[in-house]
Amino acid sequence: QVQLVESGGGLVQPGGSLRLSCAASGNIFSINGMGWYRQAPGKERELAATITKGGTTNYADSVQGRFTLSRDNAKNTVYLQMNSLKPEDTAVYYCNADGLSGYGYDLRPFRSWGQGTQVTVSS
Repeated sequence: QVQLVESGGGLVQPGGSLRLSCAASGNIFSINGMGWYRQAPGKERELAATITKGGTTNYADSVQGRFTLSRDNAKNTVYLQMNSLKPEDTAVYYCNADGLSGYGYDLRPFRSWGQGTQVTVSS
């Protein structure tokens, strides 16, 4: 079983910055993709940014140029630097990861979600 623990959410004024972190732990053999999704009140969960094991990133158009996703493979951790935040960025942000868990020949694919962290952008 693989667990994701998120941190770094909070309240920030428009134009401000926040940095989210997500650390994976547990019975990890390898992690492929990691990323962040977000869900605003009354809306569907949507992709914010993802990153492959090799470091290739993908951003939603709405955050391109303002958010930067990075990854420390040695620590199984991703970081989402959010700059120039807008009120429409207000949402619960969920970390996601997929890969293989287990040992030796007993490997199984996993896809895990974090518990979510609230980001509120308001004056």
